[in-house]
Amino acid sequence: MSVYVLPAFIALNFLIAAVRRVPVFDAFIEGAKGAVRLAADIFPYLAAVLIAVSLFQSSGLASALAAFVSPLFRILGIPPELTELIVVRPMSGSGSLALLSDVYARFGADSYPARAASVIVGSSETVFYVAALYASGTKIKKYGGALPIALAATFFGTVFSCLLCRVL
Repeated sequence: MSVYVLPAFIALNFLIAAVRRVPVFDAFIEGAKGAVRLAADIFPYLAAVLIAVSLFQSSGLASALAAFVSPLFRILGIPPELTELIVVRPMSGSGSLALLSDVYARFGADSYPARAASVIVGSSETVFYVAALYASGTKIKKYGGALPIALAATFFGTVFSCLLCRVL
């Protein structure tokens, strides 16, 4: 049944467009033009974030920061094996997925570190990537407290994720 949802949605859109006498192809072309402009506007921000994240990981700074905060994380009940994942997650989705895969390989997919890592990756966001997208898509350049609040929410979500996985 769920196989038909998307085709039915597309057919419904065409039906509504026909009733309203909307030129579908022309509307599609206008939307595509807007997408190209948006991609051109977003590209410099994404390039900057992706380069910064790559440098952060390649330079060893991610590992050094993970080693620095590991004692604090241990006090909060976060497994030390997940420290680098937690440090990288707000910056890089692909980097955190690679670290998640490494946790699976080292500890097994059903272990506590793997379950906690899965919940952390699944319930958190790449904060800096999203901030770069919003900065490029809007004219708002002053974030105020948005970035620190997002990072704090990610941190508390991580602590709660580990607690939840330990209890369940």
